[in-house]
Amino acid sequence: MKKYLLILTLVLGAFSFVKAQDQQGDEQNNQKKIKALYVAYVSEQLQLTPDEAQKFWPVHTQFENDIKAVNKELPELQKQQAYLDVKKRYQENFSRIIGTNRCERFFRMDGEFKRKLLDQYRQRNNQRPRLRRVQ
Repeated sequence: MKKYLLILTLVLGAFSFVKAQDQQGDEQNNQKKIKALYVAYVSEQLQLTPDEAQKFWPVHTQFENDIKAVNKELPELQKQQAYLDVKKRYQENFSRIIGTNRCERFFRMDGEFKRKLLDQYRQRNNQRPRLRRVQ
């Protein structure tokens, strides 16, 4: 009897481990898809030439890393100021690569893409039928 319980426990544990790995893989795939959509969206909207894209995306990667490095536990106004400081630091770099007008458009588009993505996510979740709990 103890053998069967041990085997059952191991099988169930392995199953839950595999399921957790699948969910992580799905999340990574989703992140890659979103990143690809973002790159395509920005490249198209800014009409980046191949030369501009080659210079723009490495700087953008540094920009993203600096944005992600902002301490999320700061008070809200300090956090927003930190984000703004990062954007100001990179504004000159982006302007040198793509020009002032497209740089301004980039900062607007960055927020627009995130809002559109969030809106689509919310629409998909609202369209799914919700199961009622039986009490």
